[in-house]
Amino acid sequence: QVQLVESGGELVQAGGSLRLSCVASGRTISTLHMGWFRQPPGKEREFVALKTWGGSVTYYLQSVKDRFTISRDNAKNTVYLQMNSLKPEDTAVYYCAAANNLGPGASHWSSLTSYDYWGQGTQVTVSS
Repeated sequence: QVQLVESGGELVQAGGSLRLSCVASGRTISTLHMGWFRQPPGKEREFVALKTWGGSVTYYLQSVKDRFTISRDNAKNTVYLQMNSLKPEDTAVYYCAAANNLGPGASHWSSLTSYDYWGQGTQVTVSS
């Protein structure tokens, strides 16, 4: 079993930056595909970013593509989400997720049901 714990969320002004961290335990992340999702207030949870276990695929939600960067440090069993140029619409609870296997293509990579393990989330609030 894999446990994921996110941290780094806080209140920040528009235009600011944050780095979220997700520490995994119970298993090495080196054989897991790691992703980030978010759930804005009153909305469905949505995909944000993915980096596959070998790093061959990095994929982003279009609206964050030029502002967010996902990275992983397998030695620390940690995944990061660097968020720059934050906007009020980025306000959400951010979740770390891990998948044992992913089907090919964006529809699989961005689907909640493709992921086997989830963290409890960390709140990011961007003020205007």
